[in-house]
Amino acid sequence: MKKITAACRRLLNNPGFLKSIPLLLMRLVLAFGFFTPAKMKWSDIGSIAEWFGSMGIPAPTLSAYLAAGTEAAGVIMLALGLGTRIISIPLIITMGVAIKTVHWANGFEAGENGFEIPLYYIIMLLTLLVFGAGQWSLDHIIGKKYRNRL
Repeated sequence: MKKITAACRRLLNNPGFLKSIPLLLMRLVLAFGFFTPAKMKWSDIGSIAEWFGSMGIPAPTLSAYLAAGTEAAGVIMLALGLGTRIISIPLIITMGVAIKTVHWANGFEAGENGFEIPLYYIIMLLTLLVFGAGQWSLDHIIGKKYRNRL
């Protein structure tokens, strides 16, 4: 019992460790969430460009490549916790465009293809932008290495 109590104290006295758990989970959920849309876009980028054009998105082919590339990079970078703050910005923009062009007219509900899920993604990405990737990330390992050199 004393070992459990001591372990609990160590855990509670290390808020960085506790903070890293939801940050890791957010990164992994987002990476998983962007995987299928990125894969779908890359599997038929021409159709995505046509679809973007039909919605009035400027430079639809370039926009299709940017969206697909951003999502694919997001999968890798978020999963590894590498450049988390950097990739969060274009992903937030991508989700904002998705809300405006696809989801807004359908209302809030996810079941109606509304903006609920992209909004949750934006909130999670904003959290990662503000707090970073957490201790279980390459960002942390790289930052720790360079902090020690200063």
